[in-house]
Amino acid sequence: MFRRMTEFVRNATQLLYPNTCLICDAPEPGDVRFRHGVCNDCFAAVTTDPFPACPWCAQTVGPHADTTKGCVACRDVALGFERAFRLGPYDGKLRDAILRTKFPVGEGLADMLGRLYFETKGEIIRTAEIDLVAPIPLHWWRKWQRGYNEPEAVGRELATGLNVPFVPNLLRRVRYTAKQAQLTREARRENVKGAFRVRRGARLAKKTVLLVDDVMTTGSTLGEAARTLTAAGAERVIVAVLARA
Repeated sequence: MFRRMTEFVRNATQLLYPNTCLICDAPEPGDVRFRHGVCNDCFAAVTTDPFPACPWCAQTVGPHADTTKGCVACRDVALGFERAFRLGPYDGKLRDAILRTKFPVGEGLADMLGRLYFETKGEIIRTAEIDLVAPIPLHWWRKWQRGYNEPEAVGRELATGLNVPFVPNLLRRVRYTAKQAQLTREARRENVKGAFRVRRGARLAKKTVLLVDDVMTTGSTLGEAARTLTAAGAERVIVAVLARA
């Protein structure tokens, strides 16, 4: 509870004193303008992916890994989506930033991360020929508690940069699921099975959907959502996450 209150106060401070870094609270130097509201150190840390990543599941791989048919994390796994992009690994400043978006006043930071994401990865994402962008939805109860859905904020910025439609309500989470963090890979798959529905009347035939989430760990949630979209007619589903754990 104390940690949550501390984070709330820190995020609220950003609304009152915008000349501090949204990630580390460092004051803005008088002679240097922040980029997108973050200090130079945080900007560099968040936008620099220090490791190569698997093009299929976005997992960190070795510099000489053969990912032609996937990496060791996904080679024999039915992902449900075609490929995945990430801003970086779930570590350091990026992890700090994502944790801050989990609070009601973190929406501005989530917007900023979406803008940084497009600025950093927009051109390579554009090669996937995206037709529309949709976020992984929260269950209505969790969204009410949090006040907003951070993948929605990130996805909106990506759609704006890509100049394609943003469809925030394309997917619905139709049942409340346990949090994935403490579950095994198999338990995660069972936990989200049948958890999503495509909105009635959605026209997905021959469409490539960019499905956005904040963090991917095993890919179970994104895979289930992607399979739901494919079953509803989507031709391809591409995944974009802020971070890969």
